[in-house]
Amino acid sequence: MANVIALIVATSVLVLIPGPNVALIVANSLGRGLKSGLVTAFGTTVGIAVQLSLVIIGLATLVEAAASTLMWIRWLGVMYLIYLGILTWNKTGTDLAQSREQSGINTFSRGFVLAVINPKTLFFNAAFLPQFVAGSEGTTGQLILLAAVYMTVIIMGDTLWAIFAASARRLFNRFRHLQHRVTGGFLLSAAVGLALSRRS
Repeated sequence: MANVIALIVATSVLVLIPGPNVALIVANSLGRGLKSGLVTAFGTTVGIAVQLSLVIIGLATLVEAAASTLMWIRWLGVMYLIYLGILTWNKTGTDLAQSREQSGINTFSRGFVLAVINPKTLFFNAAFLPQFVAGSEGTTGQLILLAAVYMTVIIMGDTLWAIFAASARRLFNRFRHLQHRVTGGFLLSAAVGLALSRRS
């Protein structure tokens, strides 16, 4: 039980530190509202779950191969985020209604892809989660439990980020041009965060 509590505390601290995933969640919450932010958070969480599944089943070779592939795909993600950031930055106030029309599938996909292609989180999760396994027996079962706790804390934290950003969105309603600049800035910061992600 102590290891689960320690994991909750450690993960809560991690969630407070904004990374590429949080930057995208905040950007979508500011740009299109709470629903978009929550869908993005769900997408990033599912993406992390895919990475965790590799860790849980212990496929070290597959993790290594996946990370090598992700190193290349990551740069496509960086370029795409830069494109979105610049596009959003240059929007005018009249573009706001159009920005709300992005489908939930596209929003989910962006969050999912961003989380999956980040090699830093893949290797971080591979090193982080096993530290909270108590004893040497039942490792797989414990990893599944710990992964569930980990994912629960992450989705709760990311949901709070989305709610916070959506609340701040109201402050920008009278200054739509500024809202696009801030949203674009968060998208660009997500691109920078992904670009700086390296295997550790």
